[in-house]
Amino acid sequence: MNTRKILFASALLVVSIGVFGQKDGGTANSYFIDKKVTPATPVKNQAATGTCWCFSATSLIESQCMIKSGTELDLSEMFTVRNIYLEKAHNYVLRQGHAQFGDGGLGHDEIRAVATYGAMPEIVYSGLLPGQKMHNHQVMFSLLQKYLDSIIKHPPLSDNWMEGYKKILDDHLGVPPSEFDYGGKHYTPKSFAKELLNINPYDYAYITSFTHHPYNSSFILEVPDNFSNQAYYNLPLNEMISLVKEAIDKGYPVLWDADVSNKGFMQGKGFALNLDDKVKYGPDEIIPDMNEMPYNPEIRQRLFENLTTQDDHLMHITGIEKTKSGKTFFIVKNSWGLVGPYNGYINVSEAYFAINTISLVIPKVALSKSLQVKL
Repeated sequence: MNTRKILFASALLVVSIGVFGQKDGGTANSYFIDKKVTPATPVKNQAATGTCWCFSATSLIESQCMIKSGTELDLSEMFTVRNIYLEKAHNYVLRQGHAQFGDGGLGHDEIRAVATYGAMPEIVYSGLLPGQKMHNHQVMFSLLQKYLDSIIKHPPLSDNWMEGYKKILDDHLGVPPSEFDYGGKHYTPKSFAKELLNINPYDYAYITSFTHHPYNSSFILEVPDNFSNQAYYNLPLNEMISLVKEAIDKGYPVLWDADVSNKGFMQGKGFALNLDDKVKYGPDEIIPDMNEMPYNPEIRQRLFENLTTQDDHLMHITGIEKTKSGKTFFIVKNSWGLVGPYNGYINVSEAYFAINTISLVIPKVALSKSLQVKL
């Protein structure tokens, strides 16, 4: 996230929104018809943190558990956040401060962290101290940054420099248990993840679409929050869009990394449209069926390279629907709490998606056999 923003019959089951209660809200529902959705757990609130990457990817993993086994889990985001903070500190120190250090990240960080460190339920470790109701990492982040900057100024570092860093995390997030009981069984984070999640990073495709690298090849995505230097597979724009539609149609969720800083992203209205930032629209003009700005790879690339389109926010695409006139919208689960007419969901037009997408994480099983071979 950019600092600008803070039981089912089979794996292919596609169900109506009403069954899972994903969306609810007023007259705005009358805009959309012909819905297909994948299972999803309840909306959460990342609050005053830049950890959308973890909330969205955790939501994706929870959905896959529902699809695979019918098990609905509420996983701890903050267990992963803490582990990634430890990785970032090590990276920052070795690079002597010349590296991205922040609370942001990308979806692959959650996938890799669960595979590496394991996972645990929210009820076991919430990352909230006694009396706290909402996450707020602003003070913690400032202290972590100051600590690292102070120690790298005076090499050689002590062998136990990480202990002071961990103490800050402990003071603000609490200490995660090394073992815990859940559902009548005893687990470690790794045994819990292995038995209930079975996450393999190679079971996911990491996708993007930009013209400054060859299509049908991989490159390290050049955004600040890609601190772990993950390579993403570069597809032509129309293929990337079709890939998401096909995944949802097959019953698989998608992780979406996008820019949401423009006026077209309207959580309060419940939809996102590719609007002209230079035009002042009347309140009655902005409706899902309105005409939007055009999109193509060239426009998309220009906006990315002039830093208009940035890596702002990650969310979870849970479905697809159309307006009465036939426009396609993606149903997106956000992590800002139960806001807007759809209680935390937002409908994103195909045009908005095309222009503002930075990257995607998709279960490989959702891909065509030919693309799986390429990857």
